[in-house]
Amino acid sequence: MASGNPEERRHRETSATAICVPARNEAALLPRFLKALTAQDDPNAFVLCLLLDTCTDDSEAIVAAHCNGVPFEIVTRKSVADSAPNAGRARAAAMDLGIETVGPDGILLSTDADSVPAPDWVAANLAALEMADVVVGRIDRSGGIPSPAQDRIEAYYDGLARLRRVLDPLPWESAQPHHYTSAASLACSAETYRALGGFEPVPAGEDARLVDTAHRLGLRVRRDGAVRVETSARRDGRARGGLADHLRDMDRTGGASARMAHPEDVAWRYARHAVARAGWSDVDTAASVLAAAVGRSEEEVHAAASAAPNAEGFAMQVVPDIPGGERLVDLPTAEAALAALLARHGGAAA
Repeated sequence: MASGNPEERRHRETSATAICVPARNEAALLPRFLKALTAQDDPNAFVLCLLLDTCTDDSEAIVAAHCNGVPFEIVTRKSVADSAPNAGRARAAAMDLGIETVGPDGILLSTDADSVPAPDWVAANLAALEMADVVVGRIDRSGGIPSPAQDRIEAYYDGLARLRRVLDPLPWESAQPHHYTSAASLACSAETYRALGGFEPVPAGEDARLVDTAHRLGLRVRRDGAVRVETSARRDGRARGGLADHLRDMDRTGGASARMAHPEDVAWRYARHAVARAGWSDVDTAASVLAAAVGRSEEEVHAAASAAPNAEGFAMQVVPDIPGGERLVDLPTAEAALAALLARHGGAAA
């Protein structure tokens, strides 16, 4: 399925960027999504690869109706599942369609059909990929019922993100770091995506698993607040265990059920990541000092160094869990402790 006249079609075929989207019964929100893509700074710079995941509504007809009215190519594929809905499997199928469309040297941008990318979303992703291997955008909830408890939780984790970059600064990280890890805004090259093994066929959390793998492999992960997507705050989401389920829990408990790792324990790990990165270049001669600093034996330090591809991978592998495990505390306790840490570090560039 493609749009436009032959000259436009030839221009679009040179595009090396695919926006990869799984859609399951999103007829109500697809027009809004397509409008947001049309409003991109350069809507000729990408192709939309849409995986229609066992749709039983008018999603396919709506896409067909819009096809000739948008300035970008649309490639679709229908999936007929023979089992329960699976977010990871559907997202992987959308990414595979993207690779087939733009080739193994292309760029893959992941988002959702219920989302509204900012007008500079594509451009901001491509600019960020000049500095990093994986770019994770900021997610703003819109519409639906407000969730004050979730707002507090997100503000807390954004504070941790600022603290992390003060304790463990990285040259590829954004000046606007955030805490989100969501395939509603995720970008990488096709080569990187395949090196990571792709999205796993899990009902939820496939995005976090992919980014965790990127960290373990020593890739440069950039959480960039300049890359923004609005996503629906609805409570009737398509993926079990996803945002909609979480928001319903917040509505029910007012956040009382939330338990966060104590920020002092998280800061303990961040600080040791910085020590490990700094020691990477001299790990053979400074193993004993490094071992004492991160809480490992010299043998463990050497083993981690042998297995790690670079300083980032070494830091992720060599720093142990905090002795005794991270303390889990309620949200008010976590907020107060984080405020004290931020104050101690000059507001952590707030």
